[in-house]
Amino acid sequence: MLKSKIKRKNALIVAAISVGLVAGISVAPSTAAPKNLARAVVQTDWLEKNLDNPDVKIIEVSTEAGLYERGHIKNAVKFNWYTDLVEVVNRDIVSRVRFEKLARAAGINKDSTVVLYGDKNNWFAAWGAWIFNTYGIEDVRLVDGGRVKWEKDGRAFTSVVPSPKAGNFVAKPADRSIRATLNNDVLPAVRKKGTVDMVDIRSADEYSGKIFAPAGFQELAVRAGHIPGAVNVPWGQNVNADGTFKSVADLKKLYSDKGIDGKKKIITYCRIGERSSLTWFVLSEILGYEVKNYDGSWTEYGNSVGNPISNPSGTIWGAA
Repeated sequence: MLKSKIKRKNALIVAAISVGLVAGISVAPSTAAPKNLARAVVQTDWLEKNLDNPDVKIIEVSTEAGLYERGHIKNAVKFNWYTDLVEVVNRDIVSRVRFEKLARAAGINKDSTVVLYGDKNNWFAAWGAWIFNTYGIEDVRLVDGGRVKWEKDGRAFTSVVPSPKAGNFVAKPADRSIRATLNNDVLPAVRKKGTVDMVDIRSADEYSGKIFAPAGFQELAVRAGHIPGAVNVPWGQNVNADGTFKSVADLKKLYSDKGIDGKKKIITYCRIGERSSLTWFVLSEILGYEVKNYDGSWTEYGNSVGNPISNPSGTIWGAA
C-alpha cells in the first residue's frame, strides 16, 4: 500500500510541476501544490482560502490544554491526543472502531482532504497524520508551521465550535507497513545489522544515555541509551526557526549526512512514538521514503528484559 501511495504522490508532484501550480491556488483541494512539492504540506494562505470548502476537514491536535477553546482556526474540530488518538487503558493506538466513530463525528468522508495542525511545530498533529494514514485516509496534510505560523501571519482564530454533519468515512484495517513493532521489526533489525536504517529523534542527551527522558515527562524506561545502530537526528531539526518545514533539498541533506537516503527501509522512534511521528511524516510523506514509526519506542524497548542497548554515557538507573 505504501509503495503505491508514494507512486501516487510522485505522479502528483510531476503533474504540479508541469502545469506550474503554486501553493496559493484556491480551487479543489487536489489541485493544491504545497511547498516542498509534496501533497502532504499546505500553506496557511491556501488553508485560509479553503476554510469553507466542504471537501476540506480541519483538525487541531495540540498539546496545551485549553488552547483550542481559547481560539482555533475556523471550522477546525479538536482531537485530543491523550484520549482520542490512543487507547487510554491498553498501551496502543486508537482502535479502528473508535477512530472511525471519531472521524465520522468530525464530518470526514472517504474522499475528504484532512488538514491537521497544532502547537509546538505540529508535534502531536503529526501523530494524528500518522493515525489517519494508518486507517486509510488517502489525502492527509499538515499545515506548514502549524498553529504558530497561522498566528504569526495575523490570521483569525475563533471560539465557535463547529457542528459538522456526520461523515461516511470507513476505516480500513490498520496499515502495518507504516507501524513498527518490537518483535516483528525492531529486534530483527538489531540482529541483522545494516538491513534497516533506524532514526532516534530524541535529544542528544537522551540518545547518549545521559538522561532517561526530558525533565517533567512521566513515561520512562529504567535503562538509558539508544537502540544499537540507530543514528540521532533530533526531531526539531526538520523545521526552520518559524516552525515551517525545511526545503526538500535541506531535508535530504540532513538525513543523507547521517547515512539515511531512502535506499533502505527506515524505522523512526523516540520515547513513546509521538515526536518520531513528525520525523516519520518528513521521511515518508515529504521525501517519499519507506518508513515505519515505532510507537512503542524507548519506553518499550528500554524496559524490555534482555534487549541490547547502546549507552555511551553509562548512566545507571538508581545510581547516586
